[in-house]
Amino acid sequence: MSEQKFSKEVLVFFKALEKNNNRDWFNEHKRDFKSIEAGAKKAYNSLYEALNVHDEIDKFKLFRIYRDVRFSKNKLPYKTHFGGSFHRKKPELRGGYYLHIQPNNESFIATGFWEPNKDDLLRIRREFERDDQDIRKIINDNAFKSIWGDFVGDELKTAPRDFDKEHPAIDLIKKKQYIFTKKYTDKEVTSDGFINNVDAAFKAIRPFFDYMSDVLTTNLNGESLIN
Repeated sequence: MSEQKFSKEVLVFFKALEKNNNRDWFNEHKRDFKSIEAGAKKAYNSLYEALNVHDEIDKFKLFRIYRDVRFSKNKLPYKTHFGGSFHRKKPELRGGYYLHIQPNNESFIATGFWEPNKDDLLRIRREFERDDQDIRKIINDNAFKSIWGDFVGDELKTAPRDFDKEHPAIDLIKKKQYIFTKKYTDKEVTSDGFINNVDAAFKAIRPFFDYMSDVLTTNLNGESLIN
């Protein structure tokens, strides 16, 4: 499948929606949105196809534009961005990919582990407690770091319970999320080759995913947890 582009109209529409985030305006321009959304889906699907060349993606989701305002102080009814997630085949392959398209140079990609469950988080921490050399070799590799930089995400202020706050790997152990992000400008998002660039960045994350998948599918003795 040939690479599809995000049109400039996507960013133009969301800029207008930012100034007119109400149901009357959106309903008047809903036909425009549906056309833009259809084009965006093609671009996201192009990335889905590209990812499946070197990974196993079993599910892709483009999130709806409608906001859930029931429990939010922000009552604006519409998102002013596209967000799409790509899920790797479970349980063998862990981690996931996310592509966020938003005007004013706010677009980005993200990958890693957003909300590891309690058991997975403990397993990751115990692995780092036992040996942090392999993970540091991966995330400190120059080529890897030039694309993804450092971990982002929430972390504890001190050591989690039952962990030594003086442990050499406490910087990794106290994290609650293991996420990498990469930002893009509006010009980059609408340029030729953007999807290929995103795919290449996601491909570069594989050493991290391979390592984390091995950790999360085995116990501390290296025995498989997959039936």
